[in-house]
Amino acid sequence: MTSRAPLPPPVAALFPPRDERERIDELLGRELAEATARVVAGPVMPTLERERLRRELEPFDFARPRPLEELIAWAIGVMEQGVVHMNNPRYFGLFNPPASFPSQCADRISGAFNPQLASSGSSPAPVEIEAHVIRAFARRAGLPAASGGHFTTSGSEANYTALVCALTRAEPRFGTDGVRAFPGPVAMYTSRACQPAWFKIAHHAGIGRAALKLIDTDGSGRMHVAALEAAVKRDRAAGVVPVLVSPTAGTTGAGMIDPLAECARIAREHGAWYHVDAAWGGAALASERLRGLLAGIETADSITIDAHKWLATTMGCGMFITRYPQTLSEAFRVTAEFMPSSDTQLDPYLNSLQWSRRFMGLRLFLSLAAGGWEGYAAHVERAAAVIERVKEGLSARGWTIANDSALAVLCALPPPGAPPVREIVRRMLESARAWAAVAIHEGRDVVRICATHGETSEGDVEALVGALEAACLEPTVAEVPR
Repeated sequence: MTSRAPLPPPVAALFPPRDERERIDELLGRELAEATARVVAGPVMPTLERERLRRELEPFDFARPRPLEELIAWAIGVMEQGVVHMNNPRYFGLFNPPASFPSQCADRISGAFNPQLASSGSSPAPVEIEAHVIRAFARRAGLPAASGGHFTTSGSEANYTALVCALTRAEPRFGTDGVRAFPGPVAMYTSRACQPAWFKIAHHAGIGRAALKLIDTDGSGRMHVAALEAAVKRDRAAGVVPVLVSPTAGTTGAGMIDPLAECARIAREHGAWYHVDAAWGGAALASERLRGLLAGIETADSITIDAHKWLATTMGCGMFITRYPQTLSEAFRVTAEFMPSSDTQLDPYLNSLQWSRRFMGLRLFLSLAAGGWEGYAAHVERAAAVIERVKEGLSARGWTIANDSALAVLCALPPPGAPPVREIVRRMLESARAWAAVAIHEGRDVVRICATHGETSEGDVEALVGALEAACLEPTVAEVPR
């Protein structure tokens, strides 16, 4: 019998022995804790110059291995200096909160087991856990018991899924013949205050950007119902096929909620799919006090909710929820003999856009199980309370509130005689004392302030208000608090 050489050992740099892993893991936890403490106390804005980073990257030609300890220290240092810090409690920016601790734990667990969620045959536990969470949110929204859905990478993917479902239900031949199966051009309707990703969705779905009909708002930032109804009727008279009506529950710019019940009625009357884009505002479902603001969501054909927004999971954790899970199966069906199972109701590869993907739902499962609906209600209501404090502070200094959202977004106009909004925000960002954005609300530049951080304090609110006040008065860069 011919002797064979033994197999070479595993590559230690990639698969180190257990004691080394434990040592590095302890080091990583310690370094991250120290970096997080510095971030919370330091400037919100990045301090790393891009040219400097490029110079630092040049030696990484990957021609030789480097010690992992050194690489970890370098990566943490770059992240500490090279991003806008959403985990700084003085970040009052976009819908990008710091991640809850349970969701961070979930990423550690998922990374260790690394399940492949394409199939319930290979990952029965993760698939069941995700389905359980989807059903819980469907019930919370008031959808029927038989509703289903899946986790997505983002609200854009969930909204894309809604459009594909709408097209599939509107024309059974769409799956075979595409938009040529329709008797005329198709159209989808949302407000001018919508998330602009809808343009990309229309493009990539093959219906064309012109199919996206942007409906005027009513002067408060909400979709104008009469304008929507008139647009749909006008298009139908011209031979256009309305396939989707999608109001927004919590617009990006001003946190406004479109008139959901009226949008639902118009969609039903004209045979269109009724989809609620509640990527951010859907978190209000957790609160008994705030969920009434979403009245009308219970009749939706489908809903988008991003857990990585107000529900504070790690990034890339969206949800698509529908009362018609069978339409998902029809839209994404495929035959693959190499797959270990082929259950159209259970297997994600048969009812969603993705094939190989991460165990995203564990992030929300651990967070919701640890805090319960009660904990999430307190989290959401606390954010609304933070915005009320900001509103009080700015109003006392002569600012005007431009929006009337009951959610955690504030649009503010500076006092008479102050510099333009964009100059005020530029000065504030230069000071690095706090972070807020410029938005356009009903045709005017406003300072957009959103409570995203679950640990923002009274002192952080005072720092934001003080930074805005200073930016109105002084063109010089203020000292960063330490």
